[in-house]
Formats: sequence, C-alpha cells, structure tokens
Amino acid sequence: MTLTDGNISTMIHALVDGELDAATAHDVEARLAADPALAAQRDSLIALRAAMKRVPKQVPSDAFLKKMANLQPAEDNIVRPQFGKPARQVSRSYGWQSLAASVVVTAFLASGATRILMMNTAPDSFVAAITDDHRRSLLAGSPFDIASSDRHTVKPWLDAKLGLSPPAPDLAAQGFALAGGRVEIIAGKPLPALVYRHHEHLISVVAEPMNGGSAREPIDIAAGGFNMVRWSDTGFNYYAISDTEWADLNSFVTLFRDAAAPK
Repeated sequence: MTLTDGNISTMIHALVDGELDAATAHDVEARLAADPALAAQRDSLIALRAAMKRVPKQVPSDAFLKKMANLQPAEDNIVRPQFGKPARQVSRSYGWQSLAASVVVTAFLASGATRILMMNTAPDSFVAAITDDHRRSLLAGSPFDIASSDRHTVKPWLDAKLGLSPPAPDLAAQGFALAGGRVEIIAGKPLPALVYRHHEHLISVVAEPMNGGSAREPIDIAAGGFNMVRWSDTGFNYYAISDTEWADLNSFVTLFRDAAAPK
C-alpha cells in the first residue's frame, strides 16, 4: 500500500501491529520523525497495547456464576418456519457462562481501571527524551562512554564527569551484569546513566538527582516501544528502560532497589 495523507492513520496502526514490509515501515517511520503529532499517535497506540497486556484476566466469581445460572431459563422456545413444512418448536440453551464472563470484562473496561493503567503510560517530554537517548545508544557503535563491569571503575568515571554518581550495584550473579556507563543530556541537563546487560538485552538506568523529596514506589511506563520503570529514593529519580520483557525489567528494578538501599 502506498503511503498517503489519507491513509497515514491506518498505516500507523499497521506499523504498530508489525504488518508493514520493511520499505513501507521505513517510509512511515520517516514521516513520523518529521511530524510530532503523528509520532504521538503512534506512541499512544503503543501505550494502549502495553496497558491492555497488563489488564489482569477477569474470572467471574463462583457467586456471580451461581446467580447467572439461576437466571438461565430451562428452555427458550423459538418458532422457526421451514419451507414446505409446518412450523415447529426447537429449544436453545443460553451460553450463560460466556455471557457472565463478557459481563465482567465489559464492567471492567467501563470502570476507571483502564484509566488507571493509562495514567502510567502517558508520555511526557522527559520520558520521551530518555527514550530517544536509549534508542540512539542502541544504534551507536557503543551503548556506553565507559565499558566496564566494575562499579568501582564506572562510578568514579561518572563522578569525575558530573560531580555525582548513582549507586551501581553488582547484579551479575542474578543475571544482570553491569556493562558500563555514559552521560546523557536530558532536557538540557547532563545526567548519569548506567548500562546493564541481561542476555541479549541492554537496560539503561538514568538517574536524575533530587532536591529533597521522598522515595516513590516503581511505576511501569510504556515509552515509545520500550518498557520503562520509574522510581525514586531519597537521592535520585531513576528511569530504567529496555526492550526486555516486563517481568525481567521489574525483577531487575527489585534487585537494584534492594542492593542500593542503605544498609
């Protein structure tokens, strides 16, 4: 299909769904890069998809199923005329279990639950800048400015460059090896970033110094095709971003927080 102004929205949906060939996908990506409004439309679709994946499976309770069963008629008589024959009665039983499940899911989607999910996927300029820098790091010749698995090498390097450095716990034994560090420019500010490796995936951890404030629990964010978790301690706001699975990224964040907590 040829990319036109009239079908750009359809093409964005196809891009997010992975239904475009490489050449067309390249053309659509180029169009999005030149049009922030279209890029925002793509990011919203990605965010919605990520949010729906996190919707817990809705299982009707036993009490609800019993109530639906009591409402089920024993027989629903329907008159179906047939050509050349007198009308006859046939019976049909309702698939009330399916109906019950659909009622539960519909109620869930109509509630504020989906709004709560989407609150954590709303893009902002700071998150978008972190996402862009992480994407650039994956495309660059090296994803870090200093390559080392030794935190006693990475932390002093960052401190010498920026005058500060976040905790850089050694999590290699748990499957998340420190690979290095780099300096990011986010919203005009130079910030330290740690790089961890988990199998074939890289996890960037950007640390924004806090001027006071309290610790905040992790929040999942869908960010431009990547998974991101944001949290805070008393010293930094952290943003961990990767293309690894949500379960792996959340495991990494739990391990990082536990190891970095004051002893």
